[in-house]
Amino acid sequence: MTARGLVAVRDRVASPALVVSFGLLLLVGVAGESAAKPGLGPRGWAPGDLAWSPSPALVTGLLWAAYLLGALAVWLRLQGEPSVVSGAGMLGAVAARARGRLAPGGWSAPGGWAVPVALGVLALLAGPFGSADHTNYAAYGRISALGGDPYLTPPSAWSPADPVVSGVEPPWTDTVSVYGPFATLLQTLTSHLGGSNVRETVWCWQVLVVLAWLAVRSLLLRAGATPRRVDTLWTLNPLVFGIGVLGAHVDLVAAALGVAALVLAARHPLAAGGFAGLAVSCKVTYGAVAVAVLVGWWLHERARFARRGVAFGLAAVVVVIPLHLWAGPHVFDQLDRARRSISLATPWRLLYELLNGPLAAGSARTVVTWLAVVVALVLVVLLARLTRGLAPETATGAAARWTLVLSAAYSLAAPYSLPWYDLFSWAVLPVLAASVLDTILVVRLAAMAVAYVPGRVVGMTPTVERVSLWVRRTPVPYAGLLVWGWLTRAATRGSWRTNEPRPPAP
Repeated sequence: MTARGLVAVRDRVASPALVVSFGLLLLVGVAGESAAKPGLGPRGWAPGDLAWSPSPALVTGLLWAAYLLGALAVWLRLQGEPSVVSGAGMLGAVAARARGRLAPGGWSAPGGWAVPVALGVLALLAGPFGSADHTNYAAYGRISALGGDPYLTPPSAWSPADPVVSGVEPPWTDTVSVYGPFATLLQTLTSHLGGSNVRETVWCWQVLVVLAWLAVRSLLLRAGATPRRVDTLWTLNPLVFGIGVLGAHVDLVAAALGVAALVLAARHPLAAGGFAGLAVSCKVTYGAVAVAVLVGWWLHERARFARRGVAFGLAAVVVVIPLHLWAGPHVFDQLDRARRSISLATPWRLLYELLNGPLAAGSARTVVTWLAVVVALVLVVLLARLTRGLAPETATGAAARWTLVLSAAYSLAAPYSLPWYDLFSWAVLPVLAASVLDTILVVRLAAMAVAYVPGRVVGMTPTVERVSLWVRRTPVPYAGLLVWGWLTRAATRGSWRTNEPRPPAP
């Protein structure tokens, strides 16, 4: 297809596809209980649901359509992005704003904040779907609020009469919290606000998630990313909105904290260290931002590296230690057990099932774990090569680039990976110039999103369960292999330049 034809298709298809995708996602969110959406009991003062509940087959079809249309819309909108070759204007804007030379008025997208805020309000009128993780958050917060230890006591061991804790669904009823102490603190606060009402507790958590999502947009604009790119990849991205915002995942809160650390690092190392400590205290994998900030200073501000690094590290320690003392000695118990899990939609599941038989299950998991470490290191090298020249030559630009490299390498290589693990990569991707990496990550997130539809492990008919598990076990792991190969080819052949200058027509 010619460039002109692609522009015509983009103009005719992208906006309608985007509207339909958001509409389908919100429809599932406001509908009643389904195979994608757990029931949360009496609504209390929180928004309720429609009386209509889609069947398992229908809600699966709605979500598949929403995510595939959303991925198409995002990809088409990306075709209008300036390439890394012609994107000097964007990189110049990033560098200028990092030096404080651009006025705050340049931070707003053409539509301002009206559309993002409206979407945030609509998200708060919907109930979370795509998993039952939010019921886990509510239960862990409830256990903590009532004086228990969610890192030691699983929901099944708590009072069966408790209306919040008893709402946890399989397979998590016997699982203690895997989240960091700051996440648990936030869950505890929302439990105090929601009390014994599950819907009210979850809604309070949704408010935090929506605020985090909007905060990421504000921070990205302040960092100098172009409004169009921020809204294409983050705000108006149905994949991010459906998985992160409507899924109400803690990863989105951690991503906002991590982006805040990146943006503040240039002028406020102490504040940046505090936010990095909070991000790590939500999920330990968000420690990538701390490493990336230090790398950025080492590469571009080496004369001040020691002073800044000490301030950054001390601030992080001052935040992390009290939180971990408050949470108790069992914070990492479940994390140590979870690291050997292998999710169905990753390429590692194919290898594990091949090895399980010739090797004992434990030995097969050990082989997979160590191979995953090797692949992660290879991906770090490939992504570092692929992103070279895509970020401004500043400490902040380098920190954003290395945050993306480390977070994406982890989510792509981890044996246990879920769609919302990609959110941190998407939160920093808008700071980088357009490249083939955008399309690769769209394909990856779309595949993972489709794999985990409808989302719950209960409420499905046998047919829907069989089909959804087939998708998760068969095409999606091979899509993961395709992404690995695509990254390798792009990084080794220099195809990271998406729109090379063309010679003049004869």
